[in-house]
Amino acid sequence: MSITAKELAKQLNLSEAAISMALNNKPGVSTRTRKRVIAAATAAGYDFSRLSPVEETAVPNGTIYFVVYRKHGAVVPDSPVYVHKEHGVAVQDMPFFSQLSEGIDLGCRHCHYYLNVSYIYEDDDIDGLLTEWTRLGAKGILLLGTEMDEHDLKPFMKCGLPVVLIDNYFETANIDCVIINNVQGAFLATEYLIRKKHSQPGYLHSSYMITGFEERSDGFYKAIRRNGMSTSLSIVHRLSPTVEGAYSDMKTLIENGDQLARCYFADNDLIAAGAMRALTEAGYHIPQDISVIGFDDMPMCTYINPPLSTVHVPKQYMGELAVKRLAEIINSNSSDPVKIEINTEIIKRKSC
Repeated sequence: MSITAKELAKQLNLSEAAISMALNNKPGVSTRTRKRVIAAATAAGYDFSRLSPVEETAVPNGTIYFVVYRKHGAVVPDSPVYVHKEHGVAVQDMPFFSQLSEGIDLGCRHCHYYLNVSYIYEDDDIDGLLTEWTRLGAKGILLLGTEMDEHDLKPFMKCGLPVVLIDNYFETANIDCVIINNVQGAFLATEYLIRKKHSQPGYLHSSYMITGFEERSDGFYKAIRRNGMSTSLSIVHRLSPTVEGAYSDMKTLIENGDQLARCYFADNDLIAAGAMRALTEAGYHIPQDISVIGFDDMPMCTYINPPLSTVHVPKQYMGELAVKRLAEIINSNSSDPVKIEINTEIIKRKSC
């Protein structure tokens, strides 16, 4: 019996989404990962006839560029899929980007556009790149702006191509954007902690200034105030937004004897996972002594012991919606910019 995609994902410590993208030659995984998956599938006798045949579509409308903007690299990885081993458990750090890419690819297929994925760094010749893409006939840009500041938008705003900003928003930028409802997600998570633990939640806040994290901060404090609690009494720890960084920072806080809360909302699942590891090593039991809830609903949430409660973000749908909006702009002579927020929901597991 040939191996299934699900079994292949388990064997290679990758998400099923990553396996699907690699086998179907879709963007969203690195070339190295794609070759690794194909080689393993071939060796294990995978039935490639299971793959969906390439559908004949209408004549493509042109090329859309999905631009991943990297600044400090704390949140956006070098490649959309990154996997490492931690204590023998496979942890996929950045599935947000692989699932978002899968949605963008699907959206481009539906709207009949070619997709070109490109990474841009803040010290690149961005004006030159945009000029070249325009010369090559680019129809529009989907800009992943998670790590961007408002001034980083300037080259894209003046390049003359339609642009949809993803995962960021700036009050004074006249640009279309598709974002997560971060305030709502953090509010729901904090409310859940309060109802569950009957205690004022602490906050595992990212030490990196990211717009999305600041919006989550607004949601956290909104829930604190809504429940009649003083925001000044919330215990806040600023941790690096990675598993290893959060673990190291939290370990130092514990060793220094900093006051700990009975429950915490974390800006993302990576921070939550790192903090939980440090707390467990220090002898705390989760959730009996301290409860934790994260944000993003990464695949790693089910590998953590105990499995991590978190805020689910429909990442693939976010990508599809961004393409749909960009196609509307491309096909319209005039279009007023809109801000599209995607709601979230709580996923209840065992960490709180």
